[in-house]
Amino acid sequence: MKKIDLHIHTIATTSDIHFTFCIDTLKRYITEASLDAIAITNHNMFNAEQFRAIKESLQIAVFPGIEINLDDGHILLMSDGSNVEDFESRSNEVVQRISKGGSITVGDLKDIYGNLQNYLIIPHYDKNPPIRGETLEGLLPYSTAGEVDSAKKFIRAIKDATKLTPVLFSDVRVSDGLERLPTRQTFFDCGELTLSAIKACLVDKRKVSLSKDEGNFLFQVFDDGQRISTGLNVLLGDRSTGKTYTLNKINDVCEQVQYIKQFSLVQLDEAAYAREFNNDIQKKQSGVVDHYLSAFKAVLDDVMNVDLEGNERDVENYISSLLKSAEEADRRDAYSRVALFDETPFTVRDDKILKELIASVRQVIENLEYKEIIEKHIDTQSLKKLACELIELLWSKALENKKNQFLNGLIKDIKESLKMRSSAVQVDDVDLYRVSMETRKVGRFSDIVNSLRKESVILEESVQGFRVVASKGPFTKAGELKSASGVRASFKDPIKEYGNPYRYLQALMSDASLPKSELYKLFTKIEYKILNRDGFEVSGGERSEFRLLQEIKDAQSYNILLIDEPESSFDNMFLKSDVNQIIREISKSMPVVVVTHNNTVGASVGADYLLYASKYVKESGEPAYRIYSGHPTDKTLKSVDGQSIKSHEIMLNSLEAGKKAYESRRRGYEAIEDRR
Repeated sequence: MKKIDLHIHTIATTSDIHFTFCIDTLKRYITEASLDAIAITNHNMFNAEQFRAIKESLQIAVFPGIEINLDDGHILLMSDGSNVEDFESRSNEVVQRISKGGSITVGDLKDIYGNLQNYLIIPHYDKNPPIRGETLEGLLPYSTAGEVDSAKKFIRAIKDATKLTPVLFSDVRVSDGLERLPTRQTFFDCGELTLSAIKACLVDKRKVSLSKDEGNFLFQVFDDGQRISTGLNVLLGDRSTGKTYTLNKINDVCEQVQYIKQFSLVQLDEAAYAREFNNDIQKKQSGVVDHYLSAFKAVLDDVMNVDLEGNERDVENYISSLLKSAEEADRRDAYSRVALFDETPFTVRDDKILKELIASVRQVIENLEYKEIIEKHIDTQSLKKLACELIELLWSKALENKKNQFLNGLIKDIKESLKMRSSAVQVDDVDLYRVSMETRKVGRFSDIVNSLRKESVILEESVQGFRVVASKGPFTKAGELKSASGVRASFKDPIKEYGNPYRYLQALMSDASLPKSELYKLFTKIEYKILNRDGFEVSGGERSEFRLLQEIKDAQSYNILLIDEPESSFDNMFLKSDVNQIIREISKSMPVVVVTHNNTVGASVGADYLLYASKYVKESGEPAYRIYSGHPTDKTLKSVDGQSIKSHEIMLNSLEAGKKAYESRRRGYEAIEDRR
């Protein structure tokens, strides 16, 4: 197995924070990480002179490469190094094109580098900024691997047959101030280290892994070579031996970490904790509000533009001027008899439905996830023809609207000119169709709001025996509106109009401190309750249990989960039945590290890997920490510096308070057991 890092930066470009390259740091990284090969991949540039100097000073394989802005993402492109001058010349073309547009296309890539099969191309895959959609599809003939940014994503891609072969690299800026060396590299099962050999490995997922000996079960977490499992790790140790120190260190070196610290979920003040708990639940469930009220928000945005009082005035003015004009019909002069004097404006419509239809057809055409199913039932060429015809119709209507707008301007100017010269009464313009539709729109809006205010349950979700229940109903007090708005404003006047949805909306809009984009949340009150197994609202202790389960569940969106002594806050039955179960489930898809002194967790959770922290004194007299590690079935655990310790002894001491205490407790249980 060869340990490789093909993503290393040695020159600070406009895409980087400034740093000064240090060859000694690079040598130290290669030595301490035991690397067999690297690639120099600076942003949108390749410097042949620096590359040769680096290659000549190292004893391992060094490949020339470049990291390129491709559409909205990044790719790594590497050469075999047989013609460095040619590679530099082609890469200079990238520099020129990038400076003009910020990125290049797959077509540009082919123009610059020719036959892409001659290179190793690795797109950012599950790493920002990623290559997606048609760009990724255009690269697939030349690439079988994708770069990820965590062990969790590496394992997920390895297990998924539909995903590219994952690689995990450092993306490091090698500077003279680099203190913590990177731990992200990939092992390749290949013999001679050539570009073609590496490319061959990437065709077969079985030939890449996170560790040399344990494949994808272990990966390096610290620069001293310390490894942890990609599954469930249990960290043991006596008090003050470096367990929390180890968790903090993992938290520092890893990205996207969910860290549940000791006592962080324990209630101190009941009232304050209850408020904090309810606020936390409200925040976490805010997406439910947005989703549930999304359709209503669109309705509200439309009604905000309706002015019923203004419409009434326009209609009254229209009728009044119409009657007056009729009364004075026999006194009309030459100016008032001109046809344009009473001409109504042409209608200008926003073709919203047509635009939405075009967007829907386009989505069907461009969808990659369900492309096979779509093409099985619908001819793509016909869809494209439909899209073109709809777009042409939209253009035609847009042109017609522009003509009508232009004519309306002329009509308005001419009417104003005629009005100034004529003594006859001019009938005021009013769009009676618009007035009628807006009146009906407000009526429908009121019906929708009244329906929203009816009390009912809108969501029920189960979480490890607890139930999250979201319900809706009317606001009854100004204080409730203030709490829901999150704004320091007075709602004494708006609450008086709450029974009339339209007047209530007008009252809300009159307050400049209220963002109009957030008003939709103030029409129906959505509350959350957490119920226990018996259907009652949770108690203080149950709140802590629920929060722990939620924190663990939320870890799915992170790369690694750290839990520091959960037994400090919870009883054994809860730990065994709920916490252990969800921890085991999450550890199937991401690394988890649990610190514990409790046998309910440590001995029952089913660890994939054991870590034991101990404290010792260096020759200089300074205290230091050492980590022993191994599989749960190993009789001895070993440290990275070659020390070892007996597993049985540390398990009994850490989880059972020693062998004597364990035997005494066991005999005590046996004595009171009813064996009849």
